[in-house]
Amino acid sequence: MSLDLSLTKSEEMLKSTTLDFLEREIPRETLEALLDSDTGTTETILKKVADIGWLGLIIPEEYGGIGYPLTTAGVLFEALGSWPLPGPYFSSGILGSQIVMEAGTEEQKQQLLPEVATGNIVLTLALTEPEYSWDPEGVKATASSDADGFVLNGVKLFTPDAQAATYFIVVARTDRGISLLVVEKKTAGVKLRRLPGFLAGRTFEVTFDSVKVPSSALLGTMDEGWKALEKAITRSIPVLCAYKVGGCQAIFDLALKYSRERVQFSQPIGRFQRVQDMIIEMITHADAARWTTYEALWKLDTQQPMAESVHLAKAVASEAYWQVCTLGHRVFSGVSYSMEHTVSFHTRTSRHLYNVLGEPSYHRQQIAARLLS
Repeated sequence: MSLDLSLTKSEEMLKSTTLDFLEREIPRETLEALLDSDTGTTETILKKVADIGWLGLIIPEEYGGIGYPLTTAGVLFEALGSWPLPGPYFSSGILGSQIVMEAGTEEQKQQLLPEVATGNIVLTLALTEPEYSWDPEGVKATASSDADGFVLNGVKLFTPDAQAATYFIVVARTDRGISLLVVEKKTAGVKLRRLPGFLAGRTFEVTFDSVKVPSSALLGTMDEGWKALEKAITRSIPVLCAYKVGGCQAIFDLALKYSRERVQFSQPIGRFQRVQDMIIEMITHADAARWTTYEALWKLDTQQPMAESVHLAKAVASEAYWQVCTLGHRVFSGVSYSMEHTVSFHTRTSRHLYNVLGEPSYHRQQIAARLLS
């Protein structure tokens, strides 16, 4: 079986309807407001997105979703990344649903996944902490057992979409391992603070101060949550990479068009070798991100060995989106540094997403460890 990047008819339709939705429902001023907001979305937009089926795209039909493969989700998120639309669509519809699928009991899947698909609940993962790490050793938050369930204590940093979420999937240390707990945001003792800074994006510090949660909040089996979490993250990473592929392609298209139209010294700037070099470097990064991303998605959908491919896709796509945005600023020059310029929209997003689910250096280390083992 060979890797083919051509889209099926249903994927072509999905891409077309997604781009139409973005053009119709998310004009420039709306996008700018969403990027500056704490939630990245509105109730109206979230409901429309749920009605279209984005939130249930990869959730199996028996749990209220559509049941499309991950590659199709990649097509959707590549289109979303071309604008780039913020919001909890990846956090809840992709990563959140995958965690429930991997870790949850059958009863929990029946209870949670239809609600995710309809947007009635919004999930986000609360994983990283002040001792920043993507390994289980970095989990210091504790969930102590008591007569009624658990008492949760700890601090989570860089939690995405926390203000938009209704429930957190909290990674905590229990008696003999790592467990996952589904905690309602409104629970007493849960406190949120948006993290400042250009690189933080729309992430939050979430504090759990003696938060009491029932035993039913435990997702799946106690002390055995890490393996399921790893599987869910592995399956979700290439979809996030596809979002970055969309951003890379959008910036390249804008820069190429601008290089043909912007005249300096009586000729389009695209005729200058330095500008040509930047355009070529942009498409090199964008193509590398595209091929590594869709190879990882294809391997996941066809049950091929894929661990190295997923790590490679994340390392390449994160670096590519960052570099393409930087090159885009150079092509457009001063005008693109305006916060209202499209390139700036992507730059803010590329810097924030660079570290989500692991920075490139982490994923390169994982590749090296597997190659040498």
